[in-house]
Amino acid sequence: MKNYRLALIGFGNVNQGLAEILQEHAPFLAKTYGVRYTIVGVCGSSKGSLYDPRGLKIDQLLAAVRNNDNLEQIAAPEHGWDAPALIANSNAQVIVEASTTNLETGQPAIDYVRHALECGKHVVTANKGPVALNYSELSALAQRKGLCFGVEGTVMSGTPAIRLGRDILKGAGIQKVEGILNGTTNFILTQMEQGAEYQDALAEAQRLGYAEADPTSDVEGYDTAGKVVILSSLLFDQQLEMGDVERSGITRLTSADIKEAKQAGERWKLIGSLEKKAGKLSARVAPVRLPLAHPLAGVSSATNAISYDTQILGRVTLIGPGAGRQQTGYALLSDLLAIQW
Repeated sequence: MKNYRLALIGFGNVNQGLAEILQEHAPFLAKTYGVRYTIVGVCGSSKGSLYDPRGLKIDQLLAAVRNNDNLEQIAAPEHGWDAPALIANSNAQVIVEASTTNLETGQPAIDYVRHALECGKHVVTANKGPVALNYSELSALAQRKGLCFGVEGTVMSGTPAIRLGRDILKGAGIQKVEGILNGTTNFILTQMEQGAEYQDALAEAQRLGYAEADPTSDVEGYDTAGKVVILSSLLFDQQLEMGDVERSGITRLTSADIKEAKQAGERWKLIGSLEKKAGKLSARVAPVRLPLAHPLAGVSSATNAISYDTQILGRVTLIGPGAGRQQTGYALLSDLLAIQW
């Protein structure tokens, strides 16, 4: 039985989702994969931090956050370490990085990931910032150190978009990738097709927790653009910058636009795409009118989907959840299971 010691950076929905999975499915993981995961440290920006080299009880962590929204009352040898201290001083073998995403600078997550790799620790993350903005450097560092840098959860949560493209379809000759990579905008467009005005659809998305109070990153296409940049590195081995992506969002679409497309047998979707032509890679995020026969046209509500156009297999489409507490937690688990000692 292999025992992996984990330190969690951030203890919001994503790492709580992972903790829930590790607690609920520990017997299955032990029996099927011969692994056991022990959380030895947690550092949350608003929930406090604690460290116990012998391991922390997951049920206590989850109960503390649920009942008090902080971890300070849990007994542990160390309290108050910041993220760099936990990374450097803990006996964790793997750092699970799930701090707040920043697509402008990638910080502080870039520094956390780099620090962990420099300390000789594997990293798995669901944070788009360091992967979109600094993947080339971080992955090269991981390779030099003989470490794993898992990033599956950065594009479609637990739906294995990256692993399918990079590990399975890359050999088929991927020429084009296009996807519905943001559940908030897809939910809004679905509501508008059912008759809602944009502002009403946005308000409903906010009420259900799909959209933030400030929805700019979603509705103006920045979130999708970040994912397109990530896919450019992982599928085409080309590091783009956010500014390289031609980007427009859904805020200019009107009910009349939706109705016109519907009458023509088409449907609006916010599509992130990458296409390689004559050796040049183009990247785009924009609302697109898709014919109903297109495999992405029937993907509704907050669901995500991605299509790979390949030389050998033709088009391969993957549909699944693109967000969610345990869904993203599972992406972290899939990266943990891929670590080889």
